[in-house]
Amino acid sequence: MPAPGYREVLIETAAVGICGTDVHVLDGEFEGTVFPLVPGHEATGVVRALGEGAAGGVADLHVGDHVVVNPSNVCGDCEYCLNGHQNLCRFWDGLGVVASDGASQQLFTAPVRNVYKLKPETDLYEAALIEPLACAIRGWDVLPRRLGDHVLVYGSGTMGLLMAQLATRAGAASVTIVDLNEDRLQTAAECGIELRYTSADDADRAQWDVVIDCTGSIRAIEDALSRVRPAGYFQDFGVAPADRTAQFSPFRVYRDEVTIVGSMAVHNSFGRAVELFEAGAINATAMISHSFTLDHYAEALEMFRAGNGRNLQIRPNDTESRILIG
Repeated sequence: MPAPGYREVLIETAAVGICGTDVHVLDGEFEGTVFPLVPGHEATGVVRALGEGAAGGVADLHVGDHVVVNPSNVCGDCEYCLNGHQNLCRFWDGLGVVASDGASQQLFTAPVRNVYKLKPETDLYEAALIEPLACAIRGWDVLPRRLGDHVLVYGSGTMGLLMAQLATRAGAASVTIVDLNEDRLQTAAECGIELRYTSADDADRAQWDVVIDCTGSIRAIEDALSRVRPAGYFQDFGVAPADRTAQFSPFRVYRDEVTIVGSMAVHNSFGRAVELFEAGAINATAMISHSFTLDHYAEALEMFRAGNGRNLQIRPNDTESRILIG
């Protein structure tokens, strides 16, 4: 039984999503990870205890509250924290990603400043999508968000679906999504994405104003860069292995004034993600297909690696795994 420290909250895990970052962590490909480590950073749960100094304040947490957790811990003192780029903190520590244990266990602790209360009527399991939604909002924060842009998203996994669903709210005139997996494209259809292809070659246009890679695949990134129209934006959103490189034409970037941007984790976007989620900005029900008990973590990871299912969750306090969408 972990005990919450000063200004920490003890949380009984309800759900924790599996994402591509977890795979990179477990494969030793994520920069800075320290082992041993309990994974899991897309988490919701129920407050079971408050450490000294955690009660009251803005969070106003009480035992029994339903909560979602921002896994990003920063030092607050380095040059990037002081200059307003906390997500680039030199000592950034993501719960379940770098050094602090995550939520793939029955109970875990988190700093009170990272814990957000949910409305009683909010689905506690679907709300595990709030953390990736906060990352998607950060992704759109560094893009132009111009009215009338045409957007192309590579990857119909969790992050691709979130980026695509937010595109129209960011002003897009059209949203196209590409994925080799036709089952994942079906999920995109259920989430309201009308233009869906297994190759961008099949689309009605050759270039887009904004192209976003959510796969981390070098092959996809190289293809995506070739689809950006002059004065357009390419976003490297997916997590590629740290030691891999991609080939592109520097001349074309120069000649066509292509802007290439990255997006790292969450930055002043978690509170907005809670509000957007509770306002129904995304189709969460369509995105989650399976839940697994803690004993079946390896099975869930294998399923994720194979690209099967939709968003997969670990529910450590459940007694049986479930298929939520056939």
